Amino acid sequence: MSGYVLAIDQGTTSSRAIVFDDGFRIVGVGQEEFPQHFPRSGWVEHDPEDIWRSVVATVRTALADASLSASDIAAIGITNQRETALIWDRDTGKPIHNAIVWQDRRTADICRKLVEDGAEPEITAKTGLIVDPYFSGTKIAWMLDNVEGARAKAEAGKLAFGTVDSFLLWRLTGGRVHATDTTNACRTMLFDIEANAWDEELLKLLNIPRALLPEVKDCDNEFGVTEASLFGAAIPVCGIAGDQHAATLGQACFAPGMLKSTYGTGCFAVLNTGDTRVPSSNRLLTTIAYRLSGKTAFALEGSIFIAGAAVQWLRDGLGVVERAERSGPMAAAADEAQDVYMVPAFTGLGAPWWDAEARGAIYGLTRNTGPNEIARAALEAVCFQTADLLSAMKKDWTGASDTILRVDGGMVASDWTMQRLADLLDAPVDRPVVLETTALGAAWVAGQKAGVWPDMAGFSERWRLERRFEPRMDAVTRGRKLEGWADAVGRTLSR
Repeated sequence: MSGYVLAIDQGTTSSRAIVFDDGFRIVGVGQEEFPQHFPRSGWVEHDPEDIWRSVVATVRTALADASLSASDIAAIGITNQRETALIWDRDTGKPIHNAIVWQDRRTADICRKLVEDGAEPEITAKTGLIVDPYFSGTKIAWMLDNVEGARAKAEAGKLAFGTVDSFLLWRLTGGRVHATDTTNACRTMLFDIEANAWDEELLKLLNIPRALLPEVKDCDNEFGVTEASLFGAAIPVCGIAGDQHAATLGQACFAPGMLKSTYGTGCFAVLNTGDTRVPSSNRLLTTIAYRLSGKTAFALEGSIFIAGAAVQWLRDGLGVVERAERSGPMAAAADEAQDVYMVPAFTGLGAPWWDAEARGAIYGLTRNTGPNEIARAALEAVCFQTADLLSAMKKDWTGASDTILRVDGGMVASDWTMQRLADLLDAPVDRPVVLETTALGAAWVAGQKAGVWPDMAGFSERWRLERRFEPRMDAVTRGRKLEGWADAVGRTLSR
């Protein structure tokens, strides 16, 4: 059987398809951006048809780029933006509403009421999550209550809910398969991560019919085959994992204590805690890192909503940065005597603050402040937020004490940003040879399930380091900067 595996990487701002050979080398790529919709302040939506069209187009482009046909592909692995919620009609396959994106904050009032009613301890005990609009459950409830006729159809079993992976799987298989994997299910606020099952009490709490939900499978599973008409031949789908879980796999973070952080639209740090479910006392998430062949690995996760999106804002919103890759050189040229802090709470603050009402702010501006200082503040904000997450992890679990951070995502190509990250963390930062670790993780899950790629041990041995960034900043400067950041966050919090 061919060793070629195709990864569908459906992200927040673009869809990508990447073909890997059995040496984990990229041989074909397709990528397409799609529109973002902001109907109101704090609301973020995607047109599901844009998502679907872009995925089909990028798969075809990747196959052509690799000079391969669909029959050359051993398996497909899917990875996706998590928590983004879709509901569609089972008969027509048409969505009843735009996808509500993970960044969306419209359900803040629903979440506030759940907390006021004392529901959060039960939710956290079962799901490992806190109550926040970030997660899918309240988005489902909102659509059922706000789309005409939706609740009646859902209760009659005529509608299907899914995160993006589930929606794509439904479409890829011609509506034959309604399923998801544990890593996506565990982000809905409806899934018991110990029982590995949908929880009836949580469904009742949010008034969500069980008939709406997909079947939950392990990450490595036979999820069905694609319609032959889509790509020229049927291809088996053998792996699914939410983007941060796929990146954890792609970074070969298989051992307890290993930590990765992905820098894309947002930033997500995941610390593998093995078969130990570690409760957080510092507002981190206890989640499923992955579930392979019936065995669950748990993790602590810190979620930052805005990372690369801050640089996009500087480029597209303010025109301060001509191209995203220019932000690093501009930061390097900034005046070190100016302490400018950006708190990018455009859609609230994530871990460890979890303030849905906070909004972005910039502090320390003077008449001498220019584009370079603003660019540096945006990049440093990502580093400061990561430092907050690592500090919380160390407080929660002793296994995080001497960890090395493995990084991936678009922002890690910037040497300046990675050096500043190591400086502010006071810890080594490892950048791998293959930066497309999210897609690689999805491909590995599918490839090893299909029997054409190595197992966990074999994959770990072939992970390669491109560069290690060691901390160089003195302790006094680091302390001053971290204190300034803490002060800026304190001024930005809504409560």
